[in-house]
Amino acid sequence: MAVTTADIKQLREMTGAGILDCKKALNESGGDVEQAVEYLRRKGLAAAAKKTSREANDGLVAAAVSEDGQIGALVEINCETDFVARTEDFKNFVSSITRQVLAQEINSVDTLLGAPFIDNPGNTVADQVTETIAKLGENIQVRQLARFVRQGPGLIDSYIHPGGRVGVLVEVGGGEANKAQLGQLVHDLALHIAAASPRYLDESDVPAEALAAEQDIFRAQLANENKPDNIKERIVEGKIKKWYGEVTLVNQEFVKDPDLTISKLLEKAGKEIGDQISIRRFARFELGAS
Repeated sequence: MAVTTADIKQLREMTGAGILDCKKALNESGGDVEQAVEYLRRKGLAAAAKKTSREANDGLVAAAVSEDGQIGALVEINCETDFVARTEDFKNFVSSITRQVLAQEINSVDTLLGAPFIDNPGNTVADQVTETIAKLGENIQVRQLARFVRQGPGLIDSYIHPGGRVGVLVEVGGGEANKAQLGQLVHDLALHIAAASPRYLDESDVPAEALAAEQDIFRAQLANENKPDNIKERIVEGKIKKWYGEVTLVNQEFVKDPDLTISKLLEKAGKEIGDQISIRRFARFELGAS
C-alpha cells in the first residue's frame, strides 16, 4: 500500500514524531496507521508528543562569533531540568543549533525549525528537536535566537555568563584605529549588558506605548498631591529621566565605573582611539525570562 502525504500528516498529528520517522513507520507497517503508531512507540518517538506540552524553563543560552568578527549568533534552548541541561547530549544539540544560526541566514525560530538540521540534513531542525525529546525524556524548545551581521567597520562580540543562564550579543561601530582597545571595550560592554539588563539601546528605541505607560504611572502617583499641574509635569519628566537611566543602555552607569554612563564611556574611548564609537545593537537572553 502506497504511503500518502495525508497518512504522514495524520500519523505526525497523532504522535508528534518527525516526518521522516512517520514515513518510515508507515512503510514498515504497510501503510497501517495503528501499526505505525505502535512502531513509533516501540522506538520511543511517539512519547515525544506528550512531553511537548510540559513546561521547559531550564536549559542553556549559547553564543558564537565568526573568526572575522563579521557575524554573531545567540540562542536560548530550553529543557525542563538542570540535570538534562548539563548532559552532553543536550549541550551538543545546543552547540549544533548555535553553529547553524551562525552559518546560515536564519533570523527567526520558525525559519530555523523548518531548515535541514546542520548535522543531519535528512531531518529538519523540528524533527531533530522531536528526536532529542524522545532521547532525553524532557520537553525541549528553541525559545529565541538573534543573528547579527556587521553593518560596517566595528566589532561583534558575545558573552555567556558562567552556567549558561545569561548571554549577550553586541555590535559596536567604529574603532578601526585600535582594534585591540576596541576589543576590550566591546567585551566590557557585553559584561555590562549581562549585569545591568538594559531593555533598550537609547531613548529613541523605547516604544511610545512603554513611555506612555510609565508617564501614566508617575502621574497617578502624583494625583493626590497638592501641586500645580506644571510642577507635577516637571516631576514626571524627572522621573522619566531617571527611568531612562535604568532601562536604556547608553544612559546606564557603567558597572566597572559608576562615575561614567555608557555614553560617556563611548565618548572617552573614542577620544583615546581616535574614532567615533557607537553601539549599533545588542541582544540579551536570560534563561526562562519573559
